Amino acid sequence: MSQPFRHGESFESVVWTGVRISLLEDRIEITSPVQLKTLSNAIHNGGMAEAYTIVNWKVPLDYAGMDPVADTESQLYHWGYRPEQTIGLLTAAKLTHASVAELEGDRFKLLCITTAGTRNAARAGLPRETFSAYSAGTINTVLLIDGQMTESAMTNVVITYTEAKAAALQDLQLLDPENGQIATGTTTDAVVIGVSGSMEYEALHAYAGTATTIGNAIGRLVYNTVYESCQTQHES
Repeated sequence: MSQPFRHGESFESVVWTGVRISLLEDRIEITSPVQLKTLSNAIHNGGMAEAYTIVNWKVPLDYAGMDPVADTESQLYHWGYRPEQTIGLLTAAKLTHASVAELEGDRFKLLCITTAGTRNAARAGLPRETFSAYSAGTINTVLLIDGQMTESAMTNVVITYTEAKAAALQDLQLLDPENGQIATGTTTDAVVIGVSGSMEYEALHAYAGTATTIGNAIGRLVYNTVYESCQTQHES
């Protein structure tokens, strides 16, 4: 676990050759050497998609675009990306405080990066003021998995990610300002799961709960990166 952009502008994976993360002027760019099968709630190319690149775009704290999907697609064109092969996220968090962790496990490799803005921290399950418009803040997590995984297992990853994120916020004692209770996330969190589909491991991961080797690893990396990025976001 580290924050490579506190003192640098690039990160190259030591466990997955060719995966690179770059800090640019107004975005973090994550590139894969192979096309990834993705599942996400990203603002651009969300749902099931395929991509080589994931872009986490920093917008102003007061961003209130009426059409964030169009805004994101326009920016991707402006930067020279192929929108149909790119996942686009929005955040108001400090990109320099992104937390990165990776490991090689039981027939998989895993990389996790989280950026965290918690101005709109919230606890799920309680009544609260709600809005129709998009609001920036956001804990964004990208999980890259080198290996084979069923779509069902990819959905299982979302559950494990959510549990680990909530656990990190609980241990940080991050509060929902509306009710003073411990937050479980922010109102605009996003997660991207990208799977290489590599057959070199000769294994198909069909589950990703916390009792599986891959699910346990995902939970640990999500917990650690969420904890670190949230804990340090107010540091210079």
